Amino acid sequence: MARPLVGVIASQHFLNDRYMVQMTGEKNLNAVCEVAGAMPIMFAGCLGLTDIGELLDRVDGVLLTGGRANVHPTQFGKDPHPAHEPYDERRDGVALEVTRACVAKGVPIFGVCRGIQEMNVAFGGTLHPEIRDLPGRMNHRAPRLENGDFHPDPEVVFADRHDVDLLPGGAFANLLGRERIRVNSLHGQGIEEPGKRVVIEGVAEDGTVEAISIADAPGFALGVQWHAEYDPQTNPINRALFEAFGQCCAGREAGRH
Repeated sequence: MARPLVGVIASQHFLNDRYMVQMTGEKNLNAVCEVAGAMPIMFAGCLGLTDIGELLDRVDGVLLTGGRANVHPTQFGKDPHPAHEPYDERRDGVALEVTRACVAKGVPIFGVCRGIQEMNVAFGGTLHPEIRDLPGRMNHRAPRLENGDFHPDPEVVFADRHDVDLLPGGAFANLLGRERIRVNSLHGQGIEEPGKRVVIEGVAEDGTVEAISIADAPGFALGVQWHAEYDPQTNPINRALFEAFGQCCAGREAGRH
């Protein structure tokens, strides 16, 4: 039996400060392959390279990955600022459109970190470029050493750092069988105002939105602010999410044949 095919969005990077490339982390691919039980296929975050209609005719699901670049503020009516760079406007153009198209067509879509932010903006929501600057918020960015360098130990960087309270009776609470979970945290930008169809499904102890669903979506349409792709092989929360995503992708693949 053929595995479902999951499109994994890529982000633009300059290789050796000279060559433009499209890249995604292997942990995204491993999560799709090993936990969701699907075949990952990376697609370019660039409308000049990716035709969204053609893409969705071929894949059974889409994973919107994390990424260093912020969603460009003009996508939600705000002004850009050099302090909040880098941006990846080519990926914005693909991710926002592919989100709306997936929901409309019932193609399963799972947003992780930048992905949840793209899902929110796709439905008219706004983002704050630096959540830690808001009153009462914690620093959600990755931990650093005393000298300001990034911490070298991934187990420290991706360690669970705060609780998330889930919406009682919501999609996440029902899927996970609990109303409180603990997650990692590696982001600066975050959801400010939710989009019209965005249902807030999980909130951190400081009020930061951590999980969403899309109201009335005919298929799987969930997003998380934490990096669920880091350890779904061993983390029961992240495993359950990727397994559920994979099952929905498999159902779509079966229905296409």
